[in-house]
Amino acid sequence: MAGHAGGNDVLEAVKERYGAIARSAGGATCCDSGCCTGADDPISSKLYSDAETGGLPAEAVAASLGCGNPTALTTFKGGETVLDLGSGGGIDVLLTARRVGAGGMVYGLDATDDMLALARENQRKAGVENVEFIKGTIEAIPLPDNSVDVVISNCVINLSADKDAVLREAFRVLKPGGRFAVSDVVSRGEVNEDLRRDMALWVSCISGALSDADYAAKLRAAGFEDVSLDTWREYDFSEGQFASAFIRAAKPVPQPCCGTDCCGRQ
Repeated sequence: MAGHAGGNDVLEAVKERYGAIARSAGGATCCDSGCCTGADDPISSKLYSDAETGGLPAEAVAASLGCGNPTALTTFKGGETVLDLGSGGGIDVLLTARRVGAGGMVYGLDATDDMLALARENQRKAGVENVEFIKGTIEAIPLPDNSVDVVISNCVINLSADKDAVLREAFRVLKPGGRFAVSDVVSRGEVNEDLRRDMALWVSCISGALSDADYAAKLRAAGFEDVSLDTWREYDFSEGQFASAFIRAAKPVPQPCCGTDCCGRQ
């Protein structure tokens, strides 16, 4: 990433920022710019209905740092296994656990100890059993190949300095036919190099944002099909135009071999 923020620097900055947010989620205002909850925040406000958040611990709602509602992007089936990349305080994990039912399982993956502690406490308060919060990075997911029906994420992939690795890992852990359904920030037009190097804006979900065309291209390069990106909320930051987007894709199902030609055999 020549000219951009380095991977280790980004990860440490993200862990520092979001660890502080987790520690303050009990009641204080958590943010100063972008990617944090608040009634007037241009990215994270008004993402969930009162019906969705009504049964959740207040701390899970306070630590909601997303740019959309990935739990509304696909239809979850009872008994499915779901992975949330960058699960934070656990709001999307807890909402998804309701949808997959007691026979399903939802994993929340996060690299920040304070966020994991907060999420596990929120799980305890919510009384939800079909959930496990695990530590790790989204560039090296600690789950087996072909083990997940759905990958969700909420304004986290843009924080990674190696998005190709994230998308390859998401593809790897998905079962054939599995769905990728995330909310993320995308750029609208060129983002200048000064913004790309600004660590404060990177950890606020701005500097690391891909264009919608680049995002789609990276998904296809990772092996995904049926790729779609739908922007729904636009905003301007630091002389650049950005938007929240709903991003969907699927892992192909291998086709059965039907003769001497269809599998490439002579």
